Amino acid sequence: MSPTNPIIQQVTERVAERSRASRTVYLERIRREGSLARERGPARAHLGCANLAHGFAAASAEDKPLLRGSAKPGVAIVTSYNDMLSAHQPYETYPGELKTAVRKAGGVAQVAGGVPAMCDGITQGRAGMELSLYSRDVIAMSTAIALSHDMFDATLMLGVCDKIVPGLLVGALHFGHLPAVFVPAGPMTSGLPNKVKARTRQLFAEGKVGRDELLDAESQSYHSPGTCTFYGTANSNQVMIEVMGLHLPGSTFVNPHTELRHALTEAAGARAVQITAHGEEYAPVGEVVDEKSIVNACVALLATGGSTNHTLHLVAIAAAAGIVLTWDDLAELSKVVPSLTKMYPNGQADVNHFRDAGGMQVLIGDLLDNGLLHGDVLTIAGRGLDHYRSAPSLKEGSLVWEEVTSGSSDLDVLRPVAEPFSADGGIHMLEGNLGCAVSKVSAVKPEHLVIEAPAKVFDDQLQLLRAFEAGELDGQDFVAVIRYQGPSANGMPELHKLTPPLAVLLDRGQRVAIVTDGRMSGASGKVPAAIHLSPEAADGGPIALVREGDLIRLDSAAGRLDVLADLSERVPEGRALSDAEWVGTGRELFSAFRRMAGHAEHGASVFGVNGAESPTHGPGLGFAAPAGFAHSEVAE
Repeated sequence: MSPTNPIIQQVTERVAERSRASRTVYLERIRREGSLARERGPARAHLGCANLAHGFAAASAEDKPLLRGSAKPGVAIVTSYNDMLSAHQPYETYPGELKTAVRKAGGVAQVAGGVPAMCDGITQGRAGMELSLYSRDVIAMSTAIALSHDMFDATLMLGVCDKIVPGLLVGALHFGHLPAVFVPAGPMTSGLPNKVKARTRQLFAEGKVGRDELLDAESQSYHSPGTCTFYGTANSNQVMIEVMGLHLPGSTFVNPHTELRHALTEAAGARAVQITAHGEEYAPVGEVVDEKSIVNACVALLATGGSTNHTLHLVAIAAAAGIVLTWDDLAELSKVVPSLTKMYPNGQADVNHFRDAGGMQVLIGDLLDNGLLHGDVLTIAGRGLDHYRSAPSLKEGSLVWEEVTSGSSDLDVLRPVAEPFSADGGIHMLEGNLGCAVSKVSAVKPEHLVIEAPAKVFDDQLQLLRAFEAGELDGQDFVAVIRYQGPSANGMPELHKLTPPLAVLLDRGQRVAIVTDGRMSGASGKVPAAIHLSPEAADGGPIALVREGDLIRLDSAAGRLDVLADLSERVPEGRALSDAEWVGTGRELFSAFRRMAGHAEHGASVFGVNGAESPTHGPGLGFAAPAGFAHSEVAE
């Protein structure tokens, strides 16, 4: 194994130094709670009799005596099950399976609570999408409510998609003395090829096929229980959680309802018992998630060209562990982390193809061997990321792990560090006189990485769609500026519905791009885009000063975003909707979130940095970075 790459090491040290005060406070708290747990035994043993009686009143005849007693560790199951979301439908049977596995391992499990799980695929382009990012923090709070009963010694987290996994992890980290095992459900089997699906969407945008043809294509692509197979936010979640050591090794991309999936689920339940404070392998989640594992997650995101949503979520997850991660850290890492995978929208393969090419074990092993991951970390599988070189399989009905020593079996999908698809990561950070932003370049052709063109300004994505349908965007180069889409304006919705029409124009030979303070998701595709622009228009960001026809220069290769106009005498145009206007689909219930949300570059969260003494206040009432933090901070 090579020594750690110098830039990886420098960024990690910089993160640790920046976070020293808040991380110290956080660790002191969870270590104190962990020591108490070791001394006092299972948590529920210290509840009052009335409290405890409420806690086991509805338990089965088999579990009630175990819960009444104080010998068996208690394990909380926090689930995002619903049967509308394909990714979460398999969780219907997990509580029973996990309870049995925990009981066999010497513990007792209960479903402590449920968290909401909304689907960005269903809400895309609709009012419900404006609640999507806020749902991450609601999920974190729901997780805290589930764990607040003080009945538990470990947690099993059931979640897969977009905001659900980051929300569960943020919530779990606020109970950082408890081990947390994340239990994946796996991707659906491969359906309609992604290339065909994308082409059908463009044909529909052009009016060349009808709704029935489009619905046929979509339903052949999204066709069964399991995660959608393209490499969006959900599957990026899964990659990062495994690299952070919160999944059992190799469990990420095993399909639902298979014997191996069932065996891994049982093993996850047993492992949660083994790593409580009452055993010999204590692995509290607040110690597993440290500066090194956060950097490892960043490396995995970059090496795989993962979802841009994680430039928000990783910052928020780090903050929950008392760690301050910045976009500048991601930018530095991106310079030395090569792009090693081609999964749609970055290529035509899906996550099943990636798994079959060698998957997580080959990826992690190669990154470790080349000094691009920290190997000396705590994981739920034990000390050291080398555990994650091994793949699970069933032999004579028993679950075993064997180290994978071979390389990729399909170099069109997964490559070694020595032969990357590109020398740097698939996500670039941008700066300029419009602020700071994120650009996913892994799916963008090199000739489209730089564009200088007049601005076409929209204050709503529907305005752009109507302009496309009316032919007003035909035959011209332009940069679409879509503003008032940030976290404090309307919840920072994904604007993925804009990709098909703009891809049509790109294919016609027009030079087009997007600049927005909204999101584009893990499926942003081939249209060059500067997203998550911060500060946002609703907080007085320069994007509110851009006028129709201003020249915009987006240079994703060089990391620059500028408007070539004098903004000094201008006043903002347009506005976010008022609370009275921002109603329907329950949005009015989240008005407080609009006032609380911090900047995108600080995670767009309503929470501060855990352990920070006096975090500064962001726009409105929201928490931004800890005191003393400034964007573009550099190492001394």
